[in-house]
Amino acid sequence: MSLIGIIPARGGSKGIPRKNLKSFYGKPLIAWTIEVAKTVSHIDSLVVSTDDKDIAAVAQDYGAEIPFIRPQEISQDKTPGIIPVLDVLKRVPGYDEVLILQPTSPLRTANDINNIIEIGKSKKASAVVSVTEAEKHPYWSFRLDESSNLIPWVEGNLNLQRQDLPGAYCLNGALYWGKTDWVIQNETFVTEETLSYIMPKNRSIDLDTIYDWEIGEFLMSKKKL
Repeated sequence: MSLIGIIPARGGSKGIPRKNLKSFYGKPLIAWTIEVAKTVSHIDSLVVSTDDKDIAAVAQDYGAEIPFIRPQEISQDKTPGIIPVLDVLKRVPGYDEVLILQPTSPLRTANDINNIIEIGKSKKASAVVSVTEAEKHPYWSFRLDESSNLIPWVEGNLNLQRQDLPGAYCLNGALYWGKTDWVIQNETFVTEETLSYIMPKNRSIDLDTIYDWEIGEFLMSKKKL
């Protein structure tokens, strides 16, 4: 079975301008994902999908493939994340499996990548995505009505201790693996068929704000000790 790894990296990030090229603990952010992916033998081809020629040049320097520059019409703020993935699969066909590696998850490891692929293969899954334990359990989450009254998102006993609640997990954005034909057909990685790969919080940081960035560099400094 052949596998294509895709790193989506558009140039127009808002929260942290030029995020994918910004130096993170001593090298461009995107370099961390490329370097770890290059050590994984399961990945037959590693493609960066970007609309930005500077990102393309740096990615190529670190060993990724840039078979084309992503069209601007699918590189907008509101473009669904699956669209650039489907674009790559259309332009670079012939792979049985696909793995998405977001550059904003620089603390994922080669073991994480190998583990999610092995889960997919051993369990004959259609898709597997990485998750981490939710920071706040949905049993303790609320919405506000017109009068600012608290309305629970989940009906249940609010007096339960955390250890008595069912586990709650959220996507951490680090890894999405799937059978190529299945992903193309469903246009998503997440359905009721999707399996999970649980990652610890210290490797699940997703760099979206400067606050995330500072935490991420701190965690990376501890990882390198």
